[in-house]
Amino acid sequence: MLKLAYLIPGFTYLMRKLYKVNDDRLKRNLLGLEFDNPVGLAAGFDKEAEMIDLLEPFGFGSIEIGTLTPKPQPGNPKPRLFRLPKDMALINRMGFNNKGVSKAVEKLQKRKTKLIIGGNIGKNKVTPNDQAIHDYEYSFEALFHNVDYFVVNVSSPNTPNLRELQSKEPLKALLLRLQERNNKKAKPKPILLKIAPDLTNGELDDIVDIIQETKIAGVIATNTTINRDGLATLGKNIETIGAGGLSGRPLTERATEVIKYLRTSLNKEVCIIGVGGVMKPEDAVEKLKAGADLIQIYTGFVYNGPAFIKNINKAILKAGL
Repeated sequence: MLKLAYLIPGFTYLMRKLYKVNDDRLKRNLLGLEFDNPVGLAAGFDKEAEMIDLLEPFGFGSIEIGTLTPKPQPGNPKPRLFRLPKDMALINRMGFNNKGVSKAVEKLQKRKTKLIIGGNIGKNKVTPNDQAIHDYEYSFEALFHNVDYFVVNVSSPNTPNLRELQSKEPLKALLLRLQERNNKKAKPKPILLKIAPDLTNGELDDIVDIIQETKIAGVIATNTTINRDGLATLGKNIETIGAGGLSGRPLTERATEVIKYLRTSLNKEVCIIGVGGVMKPEDAVEKLKAGADLIQIYTGFVYNGPAFIKNINKAILKAGL
């Protein structure tokens, strides 16, 4: 629909006029990049880098594409995405469905807008964990000249055994290998780690140690949760839906707790991108106050529509952040 709408003369201008908030106070200089505002679109929405030019007029400060894998894969069987309106939540078990990193590169090379783009990379389902490092290396090299920063995704609950890579030693080995490749480049790119909200404080301490040891640029807190506690949706309906990552309002509090916990241990040079349960502008403000430098939305965008980005940015200005 957007592709058709943008063919109408003046439509893009109208969208920008309606939705963009242009204010220098929103600009953020982080990761060696200048963000027009702190509100980004989280990975999983534009997996294939197909919609960057279409989404840019809505006023995002950045868009994170992916998760991308070296080889194309269909993901998990459908249905695999479910709404929980009573909880203002989604459950997804997409399973890294994508056409492969090379197809995304083709799309990235054709884009017209100069928006900051993150590249979220993962492993193919068929790749055993002891070979996973090669999948991440492959996608890192393929995307290097086409994205502004990288996100290492080891926290999706929808690829079997993927979260085992969050364990201290495998994760450290993976990040060190990527940093080794990164540091050989003329201009290295920021690498961030996306973590699960289901980690214990002890596991978060391990994440802090790994970030400090590998000297990666930051962390994205958090991915979706496998927890189903306290949902208003009937238990039998949740059982019928089955496995998957839960996002939206049930994640709001936990994601903010993780941000706060990480910020107390990490120095200001380490960038924290807060994501998870940003369902109203005040949630974004809370995450920034808890220690996030930038925020991302996904489920909140689905439930609130395109004016949500503008409303968040206005709330950030009102809060003086």
